[in-house]
Amino acid sequence: MAEKQVIITDYTYEDVELERAILQEAGFGLTDCKLQTPQELIPAVRQADALIVQYANINSEVINSLEHCQLIVRYGAGIDNIDLQAATAKGIFVCNVPDYSVDEVSNHAIMMIMAFARRLPATSKYLSSGGWWDPAIGQITRLAGSTIGLIGFGRVAQMVARKLAAFNVNILAYHPRRDAAFIEAKGAQKASLEEIAKHSDYISLHSRLDEESHHLVDAEFIKNMKPSSYLINTARGALIDETALLEALRSGRIAGAGLDVFETEPLPKEHPLLKLDNVILTPHCAWYSQEANIDLRRKAAQEVVRVLSGNMPANLCNKDALSNRS
Repeated sequence: MAEKQVIITDYTYEDVELERAILQEAGFGLTDCKLQTPQELIPAVRQADALIVQYANINSEVINSLEHCQLIVRYGAGIDNIDLQAATAKGIFVCNVPDYSVDEVSNHAIMMIMAFARRLPATSKYLSSGGWWDPAIGQITRLAGSTIGLIGFGRVAQMVARKLAAFNVNILAYHPRRDAAFIEAKGAQKASLEEIAKHSDYISLHSRLDEESHHLVDAEFIKNMKPSSYLINTARGALIDETALLEALRSGRIAGAGLDVFETEPLPKEHPLLKLDNVILTPHCAWYSQEANIDLRRKAAQEVVRVLSGNMPANLCNKDALSNRS
């Protein structure tokens, strides 16, 4: 029997020797590429038994060209660059790694909340320009007693709620498929999107990106936010309508935004967000630590080994693919 072949379509790491060692130990071959467009991918991945993907566009054309692929694994939690419907129709498992950076992303979101609560961007800039403490920098209000709204209530949001419990804040959470009892057991109160917009001092996004959540935070949502509130996004850039957000930030309709993700990445050098003083911007790095990076790569390779060895995946994103497998 021919050796099963695994192809890594693209990656931003220095090498993939960790993955290679795991796969070779299991008896599988590995080819690593730096390809992202469908035109590049189709001739390269046709014979793959499994794909490991970072940012490559795995659209329906790529998926339909796969002749005997069993699974596609994403380096990360989000799978919006993979056509889930096409993969499901072909009986190809789509898997992610949902738990490799829960601690890091939750810390990053809380860091942004804390930075705005203590007005760190404004005070740091004022000091660097030769000033000293001056109440004119802006009001600093006590974090305790404030309301924090979480949109999405998966692993990361639950960790945010758990960590913020020590700060004596009120936590609202929106999740379309979580009931009130579950949310309350995790330290938050179930709320609608409108309630979160109207009552939150800080709103942190932790939703997956799909057709329903695209531009979930739009002009109407922002209109309902308090002028003193801050918006935090460490999930997916397209959850926010950036045009509406820019208008709100420029006009003072909301106090500020902390963004680690954007609709276009990398963020263009002339992007208007870079010119605003009431934002904190980081380059899609909320997930990163040396430990998280290793965990991500190891777990992606282990998922491939699990499935190609005849076992069910640990993190299956399209359970309906089971009924379509030949």
